[in-house]
Amino acid sequence: MVGLAGGVAAVVFAAVVGGGVVAGITGFGFALVGTAVLATTLPPRDAVVVMIVPIVAANASLASELDRDSLRSCVRRFWPYATAALVGTAVGMALLRRIPAAPMTLSLGLLTLGYVATKQQRLGVPGSETLKRRCFTAHPAAKVGLGFVSGFVFGATNVGVQVVAYLDRLDLERGVFVGVLASVLLGVGLVRIGMAGALGLYADTALLVVSLAAALPGLAGVAAGKRVRSRIPEQYRTAAVYLLLLVVGVRLTWTGMAGL
Repeated sequence: MVGLAGGVAAVVFAAVVGGGVVAGITGFGFALVGTAVLATTLPPRDAVVVMIVPIVAANASLASELDRDSLRSCVRRFWPYATAALVGTAVGMALLRRIPAAPMTLSLGLLTLGYVATKQQRLGVPGSETLKRRCFTAHPAAKVGLGFVSGFVFGATNVGVQVVAYLDRLDLERGVFVGVLASVLLGVGLVRIGMAGALGLYADTALLVVSLAAALPGLAGVAAGKRVRSRIPEQYRTAAVYLLLLVVGVRLTWTGMAGL
């Protein structure tokens, strides 16, 4: 792994603060923004590993928005999805060390651009609504299938936009959406910390140290985002997030293609 002194360390902490602010404002995006930004400086696998602990800390903060009654209701409703996501995450984590850097960078870029393409409202994406209508449903089989795929992608890349897309399709109340999303990613994230240690992904002690150290700046970013959430019109905060993801997605896609 590259050294984490000086400029690289600054990028790490800037990435987690920026991702935290985005998550505090929108309720999601911490893992995607942080990992995508870090992958422009660190090897993609290192970027994924560094973000594991900050992701858990950030989602623990966001999950607190879900009250006890809502939590019990959501457990009953989403346990098949969450259980399948845990299995998928284990598989994705197990394959993380075997994925070459260039394809992984390209995948991160394409997943980022794909998320922006499907979420923006100005230009229609052929087939996107049909896909959401058929796949992103509350049917038990859909929950299990999507949960496994979501967990696999998240375990290997830190990209959780497929979880966002699934929950967003169910038209949950905003507070419930944020709480359920954070709770799912929190549970999965706790499993990932144990697996990362067992799989030797923290063999370079510097990775673990910086991952632990980055949790606090990430939480500070989440808190700052929460404070300003109500002051920023939704269209502005959405546009800013999409613009950031677009720039990062293009950068990662270009870098990944150049490395093939």
